[in-house]
Amino acid sequence: MVAGAVQPLNPLVWLGAPALACALGAVALSAPLAVAGVDLPQPPLAMVCAFAWGIIRPSVMAPFALLVLGLFDDLLWGNRLGLWPAALLTTHAVAVAARPVIAGQGFWALWGWYLAACAAGFAVAVGLTLGASGQIPDLAGLAIQSLATGAMFWFGWRLIETYEDADVRFK
Repeated sequence: MVAGAVQPLNPLVWLGAPALACALGAVALSAPLAVAGVDLPQPPLAMVCAFAWGIIRPSVMAPFALLVLGLFDDLLWGNRLGLWPAALLTTHAVAVAARPVIAGQGFWALWGWYLAACAAGFAVAVGLTLGASGQIPDLAGLAIQSLATGAMFWFGWRLIETYEDADVRFK
């Protein structure tokens, strides 16, 4: 191997492991547990990956992984198929579109962009729910789910910090 040559990222490491962690986390959070009479929030953990993967590097594999994770969430939570894949792909699209502006930024700037990308994903989910059922989802539940998803950014930050500089072809 030539010294200084760029090695491609291993998809099982930067896509597969986080996707598996999101699926296992979703299963754990769907357990019927209540703390002080309040059920656990069910944040779509894959939104963290949707944002981080869009920042780390453009890849054709990330949208397919998000499609699978979204369908898994739909089946796990009993939603109409396509709700969470559409929301996750929207979040990813915002991250990819804004990537030239936000790549290399600090924690607080990335968190702000993460919140904006998640807001776009949640807006799509609310719009699809409204269109399919004719009713707006429970706003209190949506707020709790949004807050929990926003709080999960630390994991996305770690993922971005670990792999952002791994492939210099996209800098």
